[in-house]
Amino acid sequence: MLKDTSQPKQIEKNAKSVNDALEAALKELNVTIDDVEYVVLDEGAKGFLGMGARDAVVRVTVKEKESEKSSAVEFLSSVFDAMGLDIEIKETQTKDSVAIELFGDNMGIVIGKRGDTLDALQYLTSLVVNQNAGEEKYKKVTVDTEGYRAKRLESLEELAKRLAEKVEKNGRKFTLEPMSPYERRIIHSTLQNYEKITTYSIGDEPERRVVIAVKNEYHKPSRRHHSSGPKNSSYTKPAEGYPAVGGYNKANGTGAYSTKPLYSDFSSYSEAQEENKE
Repeated sequence: MLKDTSQPKQIEKNAKSVNDALEAALKELNVTIDDVEYVVLDEGAKGFLGMGARDAVVRVTVKEKESEKSSAVEFLSSVFDAMGLDIEIKETQTKDSVAIELFGDNMGIVIGKRGDTLDALQYLTSLVVNQNAGEEKYKKVTVDTEGYRAKRLESLEELAKRLAEKVEKNGRKFTLEPMSPYERRIIHSTLQNYEKITTYSIGDEPERRVVIAVKNEYHKPSRRHHSSGPKNSSYTKPAEGYPAVGGYNKANGTGAYSTKPLYSDFSSYSEAQEENKE
């Protein structure tokens, strides 16, 4: 439980009766009788024929409130206690969101590799916050520390742009390391307006990855089509894995072959196979 440590509000009021004085105090403090404690300092007196009359006086004090931790703070506190970590939790709530900032020493263990631990904490906290909420009451939850998410966003945007330039230049697609849905969206969003570049995701969670490719390669995978060459061309048997240039005529055993490896446009044979499957 978190206690409000601010100085409690307290006022004294006088009126013709205790009830009148108490009512005036509650109105000024904008609270109800359940929210206060009061002491009657003087019950007052009616006097006799107007002589000796005096007002009643009360001292009213607003109770110190005990406010429960939010479900998000309660959950994260229990997690960090179990981990033996001394973490300060700062929460900011709005109508539609809950933003949590974590402070402490050696926060690397809270961030985890590529932010995996921080992402997991954020996901679980979101489940806790929204477990009884309908669609209209759903709140977006973010958990951050040391500005990690802003730094990661900038890093991923720069990576996406750099790889897009490389893919556009050499025509070879590039498959990134596995990423969370949030990080994959950053890559897709960063490159969505590139005319010659497309992005798509492959694989299943948690190994799902983003592929950056040339647009025509993705929509219409390249295939090698060869026109028939001169029938009187001399035939030289190619080395294994080398394509024919000008074609090979099975009828008369003629054809010419290049010395360019079939998979020279790919980083590996398996990648070439995958390209031809798409």
